[in-house]
Amino acid sequence: MYIVWAIIAFGVLVIIHELGHFTLAKLNGIKVEEFAIGMGPKLFGIKGKETTYSIKLLPIGGYVKMLGDEGESSDPRAFNNKKPLQKLSVVIAGPIMNFILGIVLFAVIAGLRGYLSPVVDKVVPNQPAAVMGIQAGDKITKVNNSKVSTWEDFVTGVYVSSGSPLDITYVRDNKVNNVRVVPVKDPKENRYIVGIYPTMVEKPTVSQSIAYGFKETNSLVKQTLGFFKTLFKGKASASDVGGPLTIIKVSGAAAKAGILSLAAFAAYISIQLAIFNIIPFPALDGGYILLFLFEIITGKKVDDNKVGVINYIGFAILMTLMVLVTIKDILYPIKI
Repeated sequence: MYIVWAIIAFGVLVIIHELGHFTLAKLNGIKVEEFAIGMGPKLFGIKGKETTYSIKLLPIGGYVKMLGDEGESSDPRAFNNKKPLQKLSVVIAGPIMNFILGIVLFAVIAGLRGYLSPVVDKVVPNQPAAVMGIQAGDKITKVNNSKVSTWEDFVTGVYVSSGSPLDITYVRDNKVNNVRVVPVKDPKENRYIVGIYPTMVEKPTVSQSIAYGFKETNSLVKQTLGFFKTLFKGKASASDVGGPLTIIKVSGAAAKAGILSLAAFAAYISIQLAIFNIIPFPALDGGYILLFLFEIITGKKVDDNKVGVINYIGFAILMTLMVLVTIKDILYPIKI
């Protein structure tokens, strides 16, 4: 049942994403031929007035099929006959919906169980932070000149340092202080630490919860962009990458830990989906976004048939990568 809940949670993320495309398509007067959840063979579908709503066999995504989105059509309601700004609004609506969902989920979770803030609650004696004078009540604002808005920002800064000295900026009695701290390796947890614990905000107000939702989302965006930077430098390992099986396995573990843990992981994946989809690569929303921005700026229309061919190639590459990552998940499964 935990796996079932995990698949349902992932399905909700896909539905929210595709609902963004679907809603803006309708608002712009575009004919939507199919609204599909999943990929591969159709399990079942319902025919609406002009749109078929389908459930596919493989729970790894979804799509909104619009008239004229993969070639030219003379129908005035076709996607290809709309203005570039209208097409851009349809494409960008999916990632925006995932960002909004992530913010909302993080805000709700914070309101229900509280959240960790980058205000120091406890300092471990004789550990690096204590030795350098950091005290309970200090609010950490920067790590190596990177802004710290959430506790996760600070933890990430310590993690990526890999034991290198950290320039920590904190506020005490409205005074900004700077100190250099050298993390030490914790043999029990096999990670670097500086010896401080965060403050738990147990009963945040509505405004604090909403603010946390935005801050946590921003933190995840920065962490993900940092990962891509590491990936492009060739420093990422196979264990840093996971596919559908990894997502389902971790989601199942989150569901087993409780509904709020599953919601937190769903928020995390929602943000990842948004970021992944805006990568400027053919067949992804980012590829279309780049195309329509080009058309808006230059006033020149790109041949729809050529775009269709490029997107088919891009989709084939993405599916190949999906297969490879899935094989990796099978041969080298993550341990939870």
